Amino acid sequence: MKLLLDENLPKKLKLDYFEHDIYTVREKEWNGIKNGRLLQLLTEQEFDALLTFDKNLQHQQNFRKYTITVFVLSAPVNSYNLLTKLTPKIKEHLDSGFLPGRPIIIEYPSSI
Repeated sequence: MKLLLDENLPKKLKLDYFEHDIYTVREKEWNGIKNGRLLQLLTEQEFDALLTFDKNLQHQQNFRKYTITVFVLSAPVNSYNLLTKLTPKIKEHLDSGFLPGRPIIIEYPSSI
């Protein structure tokens, strides 16, 4: 699968997805691109999913017009130490054939 880490995520998180083609926004030189255009670029370049920490994105975009899935990571802070604990749940979705066109919220449970 081809994945993109949004610029608001630690680039170290890329290590968690070594079995996928994973890029950062910086590597693609897409820093500062607005969300609608970013989703368009992802579709044009045949990405499967975007991982982001932007909780507002789900309220700002119509995901049905894109062929990618957006994973919104929800945790108290966007540190690698917390977000890496969400990786197994994201991988479950990646392995199970998730549905494009809708955001998937991956929440940091208070029990971790």
